[in-house]
Formats: sequence, C-alpha cells, structure tokens
Amino acid sequence: MPGKNTICLWYDRDALEAANFYARTFPDSAVGAVMRAPGDYPDGKEGDVLTVEFTVAGIPCVGLNGGPHFKHSEAFSFQIATDDQAETDRLWDAIVSNGGQESACGWCKDRWGLSWQITPRALLAAITDPDRAAAKRAFDAMMTMRKIDIATIEAARRGAAPG
Repeated sequence: MPGKNTICLWYDRDALEAANFYARTFPDSAVGAVMRAPGDYPDGKEGDVLTVEFTVAGIPCVGLNGGPHFKHSEAFSFQIATDDQAETDRLWDAIVSNGGQESACGWCKDRWGLSWQITPRALLAAITDPDRAAAKRAFDAMMTMRKIDIATIEAARRGAAPG
C-alpha cells in the first residue's frame, strides 16, 4: 500500500512500461506492486494493469492506467539534481532517446509526456551566486540551452567568453 502522500500519475495504458523505464534510469527507483483490474472498466478489461506502485529517485508514485482522457503537462515535473556532466548527460539522453523530446533550460519530456528538469547542482549554485552579475551571466547562458552544459555555465559565471 502506498504511503500517506503518493504522487498519482495518469497514463493511457502503459504505466507499467513507464515505471520500468524510470526504475532502470534513475537511482533509488523501483517498481512495486502491480494491481490488475478485478473487472472490466470503461478503458480496459478484467486483468489489465490498472495501477503500478513505483518510486522515482525516492519519491513514491502510483501510475494509473486511466485511458486517453488526461495528458501530462509542464505544470508538473520531476526536478532531478545531478552532480556532474556525465550524470546530466546520462539522464537527459536516456529520456530523450527513449522517444522523449528536448525542451529548454534543462527541461525535457519522456515518451509519455511527463516533464523532467535535469538540473545540475552547479547550475543552481551559479544562478544563486551572491555576486548578482555572476548569477545573471550564468542565468543568461542557461536561457540559451536545452540540456545544461556545466562547463559553459561555470565559464559564464566567471565572466569568461563562451567557446
């Protein structure tokens, strides 16, 4: 049984596939209980996967196969803090290369339409730098990016010319 507060994510019919992808991709992630429908329902049949319990980076979730009625939007996203460029690249590339799509400023969507912010800790440090000019330079550099390039962010923070 999920905890007291669990994020419920609506999928058309492939919550289990999504949960398995998240478990393979993100540390501290796993697939738990799978509940199959005890009877037919408007968008499925008895025995179909109805819900899947899983965790994503330690966050408890339930995937609900509710049909095509509702879609994910950027109003909800997972923000994943990364420690270096290799981790940033690995997570970004896993999402995008599995049928996802790039967006801006470290955001991307997975193949199910769920939004992810792949956010290097170095970016957060740079845009919150007490030196407001340094923070602005890093922020301005971020605004030109899709996937975050830490070396470019750090160079902008220092005031170095790009390239």
